Amino acid sequence: MEPVIFLVDDDEGSRDAMRRALERVGYEIRAFESAAEALERLENGDPVDAVVSDVRMPGMDGYELLRRVRAIRPNLPFILVTAYADVEDAVAALQEGADDYLTKPVKMQELRRRVQIHLERRALSDENRRLRERLDKSFGFEGIIGHSAPMERLYERMRIVAPAPSTVLIVGESGTGKELVANAIHQNSPRSAGSFVAVNCGAIPGEILESELFGHEKGAFTGAHQRRIGLIETASGGTLFLDEISELSPELQVKLLRVLEDRKVTRVGGSVTIPVDFRLVAATNRNLEQWVADGRFRQDLYYRLKVVTLEIPPLRERPEDIPLLFRHFLEQFNRDLGRNVAGIEQAALNALLRYPWPGNVRELRNLVESLVLFAGSDQITLEDLPREYRSAQVAEGVVQTATASSWQPRPMEEIEKEAILRTLEYTGGHRARAAQLLGIGLRTLQRKLKEYGEISRQDR
Repeated sequence: MEPVIFLVDDDEGSRDAMRRALERVGYEIRAFESAAEALERLENGDPVDAVVSDVRMPGMDGYELLRRVRAIRPNLPFILVTAYADVEDAVAALQEGADDYLTKPVKMQELRRRVQIHLERRALSDENRRLRERLDKSFGFEGIIGHSAPMERLYERMRIVAPAPSTVLIVGESGTGKELVANAIHQNSPRSAGSFVAVNCGAIPGEILESELFGHEKGAFTGAHQRRIGLIETASGGTLFLDEISELSPELQVKLLRVLEDRKVTRVGGSVTIPVDFRLVAATNRNLEQWVADGRFRQDLYYRLKVVTLEIPPLRERPEDIPLLFRHFLEQFNRDLGRNVAGIEQAALNALLRYPWPGNVRELRNLVESLVLFAGSDQITLEDLPREYRSAQVAEGVVQTATASSWQPRPMEEIEKEAILRTLEYTGGHRARAAQLLGIGLRTLQRKLKEYGEISRQDR
């Protein structure tokens, strides 16, 4: 649909000339000989994308029309057309809300150019507003699903920390949604207009990760054919999210600590230090305090990271959120896959409530995608669930959930091992698939299996 321009001028000759000039480039013109008539059509809801109005007219003049239009449509592009002698008044009108002015006799090419500029600016402004609304909906705290007591406590801490400049360390098991929490913090911070740069430190080999983070100069190493800006520089003005930060090599830990202290970065193969301004949010599924004690992670870096610590509860500790999460993912995959699955039967839901969820929310999301894809009816039944989920069922109509009194704490290493081994069992020993479900790098998974002394099948 072509943009609609309201053209207001009591001089018929001038009005017709401007109308023809604008119609020639494809605009739809609504021409009025009085400001009152144009205002009436605007108040009645007629579509309009911009107003071009003469200043000197009988009755209501262009300045009064401008004020009345601004009261109804504050962002509607408004261009005044004035005699040369009234330019001073027109400039004053710009301060009252006009977007631009032209002097008579109007140059038609200039008229077309000015209208195009202001329509493009308005379109860009509208797109930015829509993008902000989508971001707020996707990444605002309300976009993180869960109303259990542990999640409400997390939300409260997020509300406090998001506007602050503090470094944040997010801890939690794989699949709990650490990146989602990090992004929500960024989107609700003063840095939200900047970039959110996410890096999975466990998924990138150390020799490549250094170049990814710090960038490199041309010729710094074999294959460095041109200068590359690192992700730390890219995050300047925004937020740098380092997931699986425990997987940083000792050398990279030292370099990162130096950047945090100096707020400067030096590219690989370079000698110039480049100022950077970013907020660091890091995440791990490790017990970093124990890693420090074991000499596997630098103590000074650890204390630079844990200015504020946010702990995301595992799904098994908030089973009351499972029905909410299931419904959320069901609606998502109905849209994405073009399906129409209405819900889940109580017996199947009971089984999901009893399942320990070693892969946490990510595992539930993947399960729902599979269930929606292969659903044979409009209801998910107990028989639709894979065997390992069915085996967790309870008597029909009975829902048992973990409580603070029934739950017993276990060391993080033990929980991690159980999650990895159960996920490998679920994937039939397929390491790459297990690593994907757990949200860790394949190299990390292989190292952990070596630590456990477990022998699994070769990657398929």
